[in-house]
Amino acid sequence: MKQDPIKRISLWSGPRNISTTLMYSFAQRSDTKVFDEPLYAYYLNNNEAAKAYHPGAENILNSMETDGEKVINTMLTETTKPVLFFKNMTHHLPGLNYGFLKHMVNIILTRHPKEMLPSYAKVISNPHMHDVGYKLHVEVLQYLQSQDIPVVILDAKKVLLNPKEQMRKLCEFIGIPFEESMLSWIAGARPEDGCWSQYWYANVHGSTGFLPYQLKAEPFPEHLKPLLEACLPYYEELGRLAL
Repeated sequence: MKQDPIKRISLWSGPRNISTTLMYSFAQRSDTKVFDEPLYAYYLNNNEAAKAYHPGAENILNSMETDGEKVINTMLTETTKPVLFFKNMTHHLPGLNYGFLKHMVNIILTRHPKEMLPSYAKVISNPHMHDVGYKLHVEVLQYLQSQDIPVVILDAKKVLLNPKEQMRKLCEFIGIPFEESMLSWIAGARPEDGCWSQYWYANVHGSTGFLPYQLKAEPFPEHLKPLLEACLPYYEELGRLAL
């Protein structure tokens, strides 16, 4: 099979991570086109419960492709730039064959659930494991390892503490040169933003680069503690392998 000359990067994240920040970072490259959660409508179309509580669900379903196989085909055939960056969520994957991952440069992005869950609950008040992606992150990791498909894991805290070094290492893994332009951008929205950006992207829209890491000061919500305990083993497994 002829080797694909295009770098097709898939970032596999969970919600309330720095996935949009990374999308904005890659969007600064002259050789790169970015795509914001192309499987979101597929996920909502196949999950009635999630459709009921995700803000802007009807707009997402009406404006995006809902056929997951068609979305994957687009990811594998798009040729507009030599580097393509797809910001994806692991919880958007259920029901799809993972075989296409062998054609992607796979990055798993994680964040400590003690920091992620309270942030997510401000928009979706009573999240469940299938909403937040940790278990699926490990399932994707195990699949990639079983197929000898290269994968790199990023921890959001490490990236925010030293974005230049982490982005250098990430570019080295991908096989593209690091560019200083990836560290800063003009504040505001981007045309690639999904129509859900009004609900989730306020911090990124106000940023001009990677925001400094800040430890959350507010008490952890009591109602989220059972989910925190369930998420921690998956996060810790990922964290041990993080870049």
